[in-house]
Amino acid sequence: MRYRRAAVPLAGAVEALAARVAPATLLADVQRAWPQVAGESMAARAEPVAEREGTVTLACSSSVWAQELELLGPGLLDGLNAVLGAQRVTGLRCRVGAGRARG
Repeated sequence: MRYRRAAVPLAGAVEALAARVAPATLLADVQRAWPQVAGESMAARAEPVAEREGTVTLACSSSVWAQELELLGPGLLDGLNAVLGAQRVTGLRCRVGAGRARG
């Protein structure tokens, strides 16, 4: 008699696959860390869309959010670098409407 094996959670397999196919770039690392660092509300209104020489560009849904992110910039930099495990992000630039940010 054959026994049926217990169901295996799909999340673990998806996470492992995503880790293998994700680009090994600073922008990709920041995009993965952004929701954790920025929080759900802010991440819904601003997203990392570009990186050049350590400066990450955030696409913001409005000028109000862009200004808010400028004010919170030092704390966000510290949070990103803490999650990334090194001083890899040197600056943030905020642009309105330059990406998929919504809200």
